[in-house]
Amino acid sequence: MRRIAMSAAITTISVSLVGCGGLGVTGGGDDVSPTKGDDITVGLLLPEKSNPQYERFHHPIIKAKVESLTGGQGRVEYANAEADAAEQARQLQRMINEQVDVILLDPVDAHTIAGGVRKAKEAGIAVIAYDRLAEGPIDAYITFDNELVGGVQGRSLLEALGEDAGISDKIVMMNGSLTDSNAQQFKAGALLALDGKVTIAKSFDTKDWKPQNAEKNMTVAINEIGRNDIKAVYAANDGLAGGVIKALKAAGVTDLPPITGQDAELSAVRRIVTGEQYMSVYKPYRQEAERAAEMAVAKAQGRDIQFDALTRDRVDSSTGKDIPAHLVPVVALTKGNIKDTVITDGMYKLSDICKPQLAADCAAAGLKK
Repeated sequence: MRRIAMSAAITTISVSLVGCGGLGVTGGGDDVSPTKGDDITVGLLLPEKSNPQYERFHHPIIKAKVESLTGGQGRVEYANAEADAAEQARQLQRMINEQVDVILLDPVDAHTIAGGVRKAKEAGIAVIAYDRLAEGPIDAYITFDNELVGGVQGRSLLEALGEDAGISDKIVMMNGSLTDSNAQQFKAGALLALDGKVTIAKSFDTKDWKPQNAEKNMTVAINEIGRNDIKAVYAANDGLAGGVIKALKAAGVTDLPPITGQDAELSAVRRIVTGEQYMSVYKPYRQEAERAAEMAVAKAQGRDIQFDALTRDRVDSSTGKDIPAHLVPVVALTKGNIKDTVITDGMYKLSDICKPQLAADCAAAGLKK
């Protein structure tokens, strides 16, 4: 069993990376007496569209898996808040009013949604926090191992800087939104890797995870530090990395410093191929989304043994202790393992990445048909 404390306000976390998650559990002896049949409705609330993975992967994978697990009788009621916390609260209330059987909630703002979670609980509807931890009486949580994500990013940045990396090297940290508890976990994991090894010359918490805000922040950093004195940039995700790169290019930087990312967005994978971005974090979305669907269906149908098997980790939030959880591992995505990760797993085709204008870069990276 693994245990991790998670809160939007914390800055340190302790995680044991040895666990016994319930991967691959799709049925069990408790299937003989579910309290509800296959005709169930799973509410799915996603937070925004600036990260294209939500629309491209999360929603369709969860929808397909729910249908598969229920013989086509179950359905997913979907809503995306587009980074509007108030709108997500209204969406959650609509699902409560419609009496869906279970809700998968990826919060825009972990704190402000707590009241809605309590209302769902009072209405007898289970809420499973998905991808980002929500406050309030949630029944479970599924996400990637967020401290590990930050640690992978931080260690990759040190690797890119090489053996000569030292405290004299100035880096910029472009963290995620303060309203997202995951962003604080990423930052904490990165700091554990970076503290005492380099100088964090400037650090930003990027409002709403918007790339344009990262671009503005990076422009401030360039003006204060100097464009030639920034040795590397920790960007918490690929969208922020894109904003950072725009700001550096606008400032006339042609030899870009190592820049991290997360989510393995297609644009970022192409930037890794061309060398503009050093790395991203590949998160196997299908695994996360399918496990979430399994958890939701098991909870809705009252299959307690199956649900417990899928949630063998434990997390704490600022409003709850020992929350059943499932933490999915991640992989550092660099130029050297694109073929073995996002292509092998079917996230992208080689033709998606290697457009004609990237033919030479793809060949150099060993990406050939």
